[in-house]
Amino acid sequence: MRRKADPVSRGHHRKIGADLFNYTWSLLDKKRRTTEESDLMLHAAHASRYHWGQAGTALNISVGEWQIARVYSTLGRAEPAEYHARRSLEIARRGRLSPFYVAYAYEALARAAAVAARAREKSRYLREARRIAARVRDRDDRRMLLEDLGTVP
Repeated sequence: MRRKADPVSRGHHRKIGADLFNYTWSLLDKKRRTTEESDLMLHAAHASRYHWGQAGTALNISVGEWQIARVYSTLGRAEPAEYHARRSLEIARRGRLSPFYVAYAYEALARAAAVAARAREKSRYLREARRIAARVRDRDDRRMLLEDLGTVP
């Protein structure tokens, strides 16, 4: 079967990916979500990642995988959280992304391990994230990263 050309332009993919990423964050930031909002959050994160996969860079794709892992961790679903955290790390390493993004992939792995009640793994991932965070040059980025690491349950 022949595939039709993508009817969505690269620019539209990028805009939709960014808009859905931000929408996902608005739902993540809510203190209380309905079941429907949790479902929307999950679908929006996956849709954002799809669009970044069509028009983004390794950075966009790695961050998209990281966000999906964060959503799954927030929803208490360890196995898919770990899968997407590992994808984030693989893409960050393969794309030679900065230490900031590699450390955040470890943050996602730590959250997934926490959800799975695997304390040793969580500690190991947090240590690795902090070790890598020391190489983040921008002070504000490093501070934000370390603060986020402090919120891993």
